[in-house]
Amino acid sequence: MIYFDNPATSWPKPLQVREAMNRYMEEVGANPGRSGHSLSIEAARIVYETREALSSLFYAKDSSRIVFTLNATESINLALKGLLKYKDHVITSSMEHNSVMRPLRDLEKRGIALTVVPCFEDGTLDPGEVKKKIQSTTRIIVLNHASNVTGTLLPVREVGKMAREYNLLFLVDAAQTAGAYPIDVEKDGIDLLAFTGHKSLYGPQGTGGLVIGERINEKEMTPLKQGGTGSRSEFEEQPDFLPDRFESGTPNGVGIAGLLAGVQFVLERGVEQIRQHEMTLAQKLIEGLKEIPQVKLYGPRNQGDRITTLSFNLKSLSPSKVALRLEKEFGILCRPGLHCAPAAHHTLGTFPEGTIRFGLGAFNTEEEVNTAIQAVYQISKER
Repeated sequence: MIYFDNPATSWPKPLQVREAMNRYMEEVGANPGRSGHSLSIEAARIVYETREALSSLFYAKDSSRIVFTLNATESINLALKGLLKYKDHVITSSMEHNSVMRPLRDLEKRGIALTVVPCFEDGTLDPGEVKKKIQSTTRIIVLNHASNVTGTLLPVREVGKMAREYNLLFLVDAAQTAGAYPIDVEKDGIDLLAFTGHKSLYGPQGTGGLVIGERINEKEMTPLKQGGTGSRSEFEEQPDFLPDRFESGTPNGVGIAGLLAGVQFVLERGVEQIRQHEMTLAQKLIEGLKEIPQVKLYGPRNQGDRITTLSFNLKSLSPSKVALRLEKEFGILCRPGLHCAPAAHHTLGTFPEGTIRFGLGAFNTEEEVNTAIQAVYQISKER
């Protein structure tokens, strides 16, 4: 079996992730921060160490400003719904995932003004076009760091600088890049970084977080939920300090233990080394697919403009049929369709059929890439 569905969730996970989760279940298992006994203290230590590891990965100065969530989607909802007020203006791109578009469309119905800046057909974005859309009421710019459809990198650092110049907040959806591409929240001018744990951080599903920059006044940001935090238990009002303000309810302790091991795996191997390995394979895959006459590739060709997610179609064949044959005949697991990103597919001109998506990870090999190229070639010949 060849697993090319890493943009959806990475697989396999590093052995140390599974071992850390087993250890937590067998030897810890307590509720972090809710008791004073040894197991609760150990659970709290694991949560703290995970914040510290993420802080190192993203170059965040204060680990207490990293809030744990279930995934990037919850983080994005927390940021947008927690900060935007009636008649605020938001700018985003036409390559966004529904985790951005759906909350924005909902907020639009409630009086938020929204501008969607068109991207080019390869998914790239001119930052100058973003600048043109800034208004006096603009509050937040929100962009994905890389497309989950084409792997196209958006100009995050340029837009981050622009946001600072105009005193705007900048929210980045790093679901596809956290762990796979270098992120420095300070140098990139990022005020809010939404990330998920189960993709290129190699943690389990049900883990993620939001980095809340120091330009954000957390007391002016509304939580998505209120409840028990283990702190200030004598009060019936929600704590107003981080991270407790946004972390009500029992945390996913076993998942956070796995996330810690995944982040440590990334830090030990190095983001740049992981990216070099993945991009070497991706370039080989792109070059091989380009040689097949029936293949149409989407997204940028230049390595510097992309991550290792790529989309393609075979002329006259539906993406779903190609994906089915890839699995049944060659054992290649991938994802066809719209990838929860209809806006991106409208931009690419692939709506409503979508594309076939291959997404590489740290554990893929050159042999698997060669097999995939031959498989696509075989299907193109036999149709």
